[in-house]
Amino acid sequence: MELRHLRYFITVAEELNFSKAALKLFTAQPSLSQQIKDLEEEIGVRLFNRTKRKVELTEEGAVFLEQARLTMAQAERAVAMARQAHLAKQQILRIGFITAAEIRIFPKILPTFRIQHPTLKIEQQILHDLEQHKALKKGDLDIIFSRQQIEAKNIKNHVVFKDELALILPKQHPLAQLERIPVKELEKLNFIVPTSNTFAIMNQAVSEFLQAHHLHLNVHTETQNIVDSLALVNSGVGCAILPKYVDPFSSLPNLAVRPLEIDLPTLDLIVSYRTDTMTQPLKEFIEILAAAFPLH
Repeated sequence: MELRHLRYFITVAEELNFSKAALKLFTAQPSLSQQIKDLEEEIGVRLFNRTKRKVELTEEGAVFLEQARLTMAQAERAVAMARQAHLAKQQILRIGFITAAEIRIFPKILPTFRIQHPTLKIEQQILHDLEQHKALKKGDLDIIFSRQQIEAKNIKNHVVFKDELALILPKQHPLAQLERIPVKELEKLNFIVPTSNTFAIMNQAVSEFLQAHHLHLNVHTETQNIVDSLALVNSGVGCAILPKYVDPFSSLPNLAVRPLEIDLPTLDLIVSYRTDTMTQPLKEFIEILAAAFPLH
């Protein structure tokens, strides 16, 4: 029996659906079914009652589920402790982040932190939310800055600040002459939309805003990042809805940043870190962060 068998079993037990469990585990359903069958044969008891309509845990399966969870938790703790011991020797702080943190947070806290820890190695990785969350849970990152909280007992989350969104348009566009843009004008514009996973939360918030106001966005061009979006707006190709922080950090001459008459949604920037593997450098990093930004 391997830990992966326990992980597969726990996922099926939680989903009570082999198709959903297979998607969650990034594996094929026939393979997952065979893994569970092999596990049942090795244990010598049936763990699930299966029909065409539903999947249920047997009494034996319920008992096994409780112990399997304890085993997986202990295995994860052992891995985390081993990695923590290794990091204590290496003196590394590993930070995951999205662009907003790189622009708005790091310039205010990293210089101070580096002065306090001149020999500490700092590894920074720009990743989208899902990648960051997985890495933090595995212990591959010490602290992350993302758009979503992580629901786990050993992880603490704080909202660092809320990013405001605004309409970015070419300066020569007639609407750029207005201080605030009427919402209905959005339907007359061609939009440039960054579509990579990094912007999934932002795009979802914008989509819900448009639905609430019965508006449709005319997507003219899709991009992979904010830089490409700004370059296209600067060249007059179209407009974009992006975080306001892009304005002071862009040297492009042909950009205008305007709010709407109805406020666009805000995006939380959330810092998350593990409480069960806290190192002294991480503790001091959080203290410097809390001194610069009120953490909620």
